[in-house]
Amino acid sequence: MKKSILLLSILFIIGCSRVNSDKKFNSCSENTDAQSIIHDNIEREYLIYVPDSYNQTSATPMMINFHGFSYTANDYMKYADMRSIAESNEFILVYPQGSCSDGLSHWNPCPRGGDNKSTADDLGFIQAMINDISTQYNIDQERIYATGYSNGGMMAYGLAHHKSDLIAAIACVSGIMLDCFGSTSHPMPILHLHGTSDYDLPYNGNSEYPSVQSILEYWINFNNTSINPTTKIDNSGSIPIEHYIYDKEDNSVSVEHLKYIGGEHVWFDSTFEGFSTAELIWNFVSQYDINGKR
Repeated sequence: MKKSILLLSILFIIGCSRVNSDKKFNSCSENTDAQSIIHDNIEREYLIYVPDSYNQTSATPMMINFHGFSYTANDYMKYADMRSIAESNEFILVYPQGSCSDGLSHWNPCPRGGDNKSTADDLGFIQAMINDISTQYNIDQERIYATGYSNGGMMAYGLAHHKSDLIAAIACVSGIMLDCFGSTSHPMPILHLHGTSDYDLPYNGNSEYPSVQSILEYWINFNNTSINPTTKIDNSGSIPIEHYIYDKEDNSVSVEHLKYIGGEHVWFDSTFEGFSTAELIWNFVSQYDINGKR
């Protein structure tokens, strides 16, 4: 009997290990070294990386990077790591933690009542987080940027719609924009990276999600850019990548798209003209402050 119990215990542990390894990321677990605030009577967490060059006397840009559905901030920071870019370009980097529902972490890009996964007020949380960080560090309030992967990319678009007074530019990786449109208060620089073989959020859209092109067209129209893009192609890497630039825009902001031919639902590890995903994002957003081209 004891041997049977022991064998069952071993099989259970192996089974759990296999589930965890297949899942790739733990859900809703606590993050090490996280800072926390109370928002809407809920404790919320975020990780912050401050470059060694940070000087309290100088206003410093900040990048917020949102994880995908079910990720933890700790694991996502390793997966979509921008720390070396923050160090070399002297900006503060923040990885917030989404709230937990049914054991899965997530982001709500819409105001309450919109197409959200729960009732958590994530738009309010991010504003409260920015305020909290700004009491600790000298943040350049005109150079706060947002990016994110998958559900995190949706959150970046949510900020562009509903908290645009806080955000200078955004980038979305393998994500889409939900249809809870807001009142964006200024021309918004947009960079969208997406693979043509993304089966989670299909490039051409489906009955549930819009196509990448329709998202681009929304911002092309909003920013009053040229409808005829400048195009570059890089065939030197593991997959071809096409770069579309819609410029000649209001307030000198552009809409840009990196199309990964055959790319899947990932934070891309392919480079474009020698630049990684993290570098491409920073190179794009850092051209702008909240007033447009710097």
